Amino acid sequence: MDYNDVACKQKRIAAVLSVRIEPDGGRGEICLEAANDIYLESINVKREDFVPGKPYYNYVPKDRNYEEMSYSCVRECRIVHAYVDAEFYHSWMEVVMMPLLSDEPDKEYYLFSYDMHAKVDASRLSDISPDIAVNVIRTSLRLKEAGDFHMAMDSIIRDIRELCDAKRSCIILTDFKNRTCSMLCESVAETEVIDPKEVFLSDGFFEIVEVWDKLIAGSNCYIIHDEKELELVKSVDEDWYNSLKNDNVYSVVLFPLRSNDETIGYIMSINFDRERSEHIKTLLGVTSFILASEISNHQLFNRMKFLSDTDLLTGMYNRNAMNNRVADIVNGITPIRDSFGVIFVDLNGLKVVNDNEGHAAGDRLLKRAACVLKDMFPRAEIYRVGGDEFLIFLTSENEEAFNRAVKDLKDRVEQPGEVSMAVGACFGLGDMDIRDAMHIADEAMYEDKKEYYRRNNIKNVRS
Repeated sequence: MDYNDVACKQKRIAAVLSVRIEPDGGRGEICLEAANDIYLESINVKREDFVPGKPYYNYVPKDRNYEEMSYSCVRECRIVHAYVDAEFYHSWMEVVMMPLLSDEPDKEYYLFSYDMHAKVDASRLSDISPDIAVNVIRTSLRLKEAGDFHMAMDSIIRDIRELCDAKRSCIILTDFKNRTCSMLCESVAETEVIDPKEVFLSDGFFEIVEVWDKLIAGSNCYIIHDEKELELVKSVDEDWYNSLKNDNVYSVVLFPLRSNDETIGYIMSINFDRERSEHIKTLLGVTSFILASEISNHQLFNRMKFLSDTDLLTGMYNRNAMNNRVADIVNGITPIRDSFGVIFVDLNGLKVVNDNEGHAAGDRLLKRAACVLKDMFPRAEIYRVGGDEFLIFLTSENEEAFNRAVKDLKDRVEQPGEVSMAVGACFGLGDMDIRDAMHIADEAMYEDKKEYYRRNNIKNVRS
């Protein structure tokens, strides 16, 4: 067969590639045998520089997922159609492979064609089999029906594990700027005995995560089907290889979660049903696109909430957060059912420090004060509600323990060299209005501050 004629008669980007069949039936080299002009133009190769029969990766980056699709096409003698995120090209790629007749016993041939799209095309992404569509719809509904994001993710990862028939599936979030990773959710088969996530994400695991991008190498996923492919990991990262071997892992599917050109995490399934790898790849390809968007939005919401509720100087809650907390208590959204304690604290002498030593020194004093309060009340909600004023809120408190904690705070801040603070407190039961308790604590703090200025012969009490 004249394969060059086959390629050149195609109106779209087209090439013919061969797959060598090893004597033992194993997979051999994939070579580019023929190509039309628009295909060569798409890979920036001049016609005079093209040499038929060379390995395909002489012209384009090596891609294991592309190889898997090629092997499936010729082995199963079927048309392969996929729509994938081709990160290397910063595009989405619609791929079609069609098996061709071969006159050679040790080679199979297929026609390869593709289209590139700078942005994802929803109509192409949704062109999937009915059973995969049902599972993708279920994922979307999980995200919308659950009021709790983490509960939704727990349900989704359980669905993914069951659909992959995997021993373990998880979503790992990554922060490449701070070189950290964390487990968002995981599902483990009941029959499986696997290290808990604290061991799974032990110190040094981020170094393994960093290698995953090299393994994916610009593709949309990385799949290890068997022991032979597992050995390939060893040449890239021996630590991960040893970790997988020690945990009796023989197959892995790894999908990156990408948002705004950044990898924000990975979906990983371990010891999955390898007979369904193509089905799993299609399913997770669409699912990862949906989850990446949802997780990114959730992270953005949390960052915005953090900025809205946090005093950036001290890291404590700010006045806005306090107002929202009080409103939720008063309106019955988060009512106090047990006893509680309120403590108002005001720094003594902050204005003098700012005037005499500068605001940088004043900021350092505020940070020192925050550290003292965090140390004294590690389980409390602490708010910076003004320039030099803090509120400490404790729930389910014992009155005797609360009074002792207040006394300990007063004793500490009166020590020479410690941050000086005026302290006022109020203990209340659940039926007491939180606003009344705050008023009483504020008045007590004001009296304590007057006493401080009286002892130190300072006239301006509020300065």
